[in-house]
Amino acid sequence: MEQAVAQAEQHPITVSVVMPMYNAAVWLAEALDSVLGQSLRHGVELSIFNDSSVDDSMGIIESYREKFLHRGIRLTVTDGGCVSGGDGCCRGPRGVGFAKNRAIEASCGEYLCFLDSDDVMSERRLEVQLAMAKEHRNDIIGSCFHRLPAMSTHRYTQWACSLSHDQLQHQVYTSNGPTVVMPTWFCHRSVFERAGPFDESGKGTPEDLLFFFSHLRHGGGVGRCDEDLLMYRYHENAATFSINRETIFAISLAELEQRVLATWPSFSIWNAGKLGRKFYRALCKQSRDKVVCFGDVDKKKLDLGSYTCVEVNERPYPCVPIRHFRQLRAPFVICMKQDLTGGAFEENLASLHLTEGVDYVFFG
Repeated sequence: MEQAVAQAEQHPITVSVVMPMYNAAVWLAEALDSVLGQSLRHGVELSIFNDSSVDDSMGIIESYREKFLHRGIRLTVTDGGCVSGGDGCCRGPRGVGFAKNRAIEASCGEYLCFLDSDDVMSERRLEVQLAMAKEHRNDIIGSCFHRLPAMSTHRYTQWACSLSHDQLQHQVYTSNGPTVVMPTWFCHRSVFERAGPFDESGKGTPEDLLFFFSHLRHGGGVGRCDEDLLMYRYHENAATFSINRETIFAISLAELEQRVLATWPSFSIWNAGKLGRKFYRALCKQSRDKVVCFGDVDKKKLDLGSYTCVEVNERPYPCVPIRHFRQLRAPFVICMKQDLTGGAFEENLASLHLTEGVDYVFFG
């Protein structure tokens, strides 16, 4: 034991595993065991922030202290306790963004690895992502993952794990959120210092998406290790279920308008259906005025000839032509969910021989 402690003290902390924790007793032991089992032998710290847990999470942490000491991994635990208001009443947890920020503040590693208290890392995660992050210090590095129970969110998992390197940069405006999922993030501390901190608004706020867009605005890059390095647990109490899809829609749209549409003199919208029309209505007037037409393949929509938008406060009502997708001229925004037409949509898009991120972007 004394030898393990001495060895730990000789090695500076290279990687801080950042874990926000709230009522995680059901799964916590598995997450802790996955930290203990890492193939990276030295320079590892686990920094936990307990966000007002009322179950036995803290008791489980205490039962693991000796194991971490024996393994030579520094264990830093910050107990947020019960946050009280001016009336003395307990206000409960402050949220994931708050907890992540406090865990990072208490940590000292050069690199940050994010791990939710209900997920499980593969034994090679720290070793593999550290090597990649050393070569790409300006990037958020993610990885492939699998869900438990198996096949949970199958289409989402398939999308996230199959994106090409270029698509990691270009498909950032979809309703799926960041193109590298938050539980797999690994980065140099300077990435957090430049783009952070995480938004602390609490429940219902997609703090990962807001941070991700801030990171991109500051010139940060995105990378992914194609090895499956995380078991990403799916359950009804996960924080992601508190986030409203309309919130993600509004944040992504604002980012798209600022970073892309503001640079295009005009553009079209692929999809004259429900999502395409919703996208058009949600645009600011300056962006709506740039829309040349809708594109579609559905004969019923094409027969309409145009879409008159009576939902916006403009007179006369905007009227936008609807044309066959082959008549579209780049650039355009594609408001289509992928992998829902048996490959027909993807074949149509490929037939135009255009470049994603230059000639078109996906939204929604």
